[in-house]
Amino acid sequence: MGGQVFRTVVSVSVTILGLLALTFFIGRLLPLDPVLAILGDDASQEAYDRMVVKLGLDKPLWEQFVTYVWNSLQFDFGTSLTSGRPVAEDILRVFPATLELATVAMILGTGLGIPLGVVAAANRDTWIDQVVRVVSLIGYSAPIFWLGLLGLTVFYAALGWVGPPGRIDIVFQYDLEVRTGLYLVDSAMAGRWDIFADVFSRIVLPASILAYGAMAYISRMTRSFMLEQLSQEYIIAAQAKGASRQSVIWRHAFPNIAVQLVTVVALSYAFLLEGAVLTETVFAWPGFGRYLTTALLRADMNAVLGCTMIVGLIFITLNLLSDVFYRVFDPRTR
Repeated sequence: MGGQVFRTVVSVSVTILGLLALTFFIGRLLPLDPVLAILGDDASQEAYDRMVVKLGLDKPLWEQFVTYVWNSLQFDFGTSLTSGRPVAEDILRVFPATLELATVAMILGTGLGIPLGVVAAANRDTWIDQVVRVVSLIGYSAPIFWLGLLGLTVFYAALGWVGPPGRIDIVFQYDLEVRTGLYLVDSAMAGRWDIFADVFSRIVLPASILAYGAMAYISRMTRSFMLEQLSQEYIIAAQAKGASRQSVIWRHAFPNIAVQLVTVVALSYAFLLEGAVLTETVFAWPGFGRYLTTALLRADMNAVLGCTMIVGLIFITLNLLSDVFYRVFDPRTR
């Protein structure tokens, strides 16, 4: 056990160091001058030289890298050129919005994707299977920004079933006591069900759009895993012993794909946390993806590299959690 923990720590450390090296050299290779991004093109040579020294760009490259690694390990990604605040502070401010959106989408996507995949596999080559596969194919291939615009046109503009873009009505924005940064949770804790209803009406459509893509991927993978298990000899043995169809599917086959589904769900959640850029842009959602988009458009490299590090850490963390759940679901790994 001690050796395995040590190997895990070394592996994670090397991965993080590689990620830091990648982001550092990307920042140095891009044809953007960080000094001019701060001072502007009309800066004098004297001001330019002072800023070079202040940013440490006059030091050898290896020393700049060591400083960058040390600061990053302390979550010091520098100051955002867009907001004028520390990048870490900006990320802490916008990340709860993305976390809430991605979590709601993941609950919907997993809750629909896994049962649909199991049902499709259990009814292979029937009309049920064909419908699930077509629906999944559309969700997997349709551009997410197009689905977002279509959803706004139909469900908001035409039918009025959902709230407008944005996270919360400006009337409630300063009336809600923010504790967790998750507005659904904060409004429920405060007993402000009017705010809860407003936030829910605004999150349901973008979360459903994201959930559709996640559901498509999860259902396709679940179907594939289940088809493999349903063709195994132990399934034939269970049927020969008189086990019911539901028992064969849910008690015999499904537990054996749980380990594989852990990885699928974890990676889907990671992609939702970092890949909601277009959805947040379409729905004016003030989250991590929109912050990253704004930073890219304004050449705010401190913010871009800081966001890149956070995305990498999200994937590393969820992969570690997947390994932990492997041990829970599969006794052989213990």
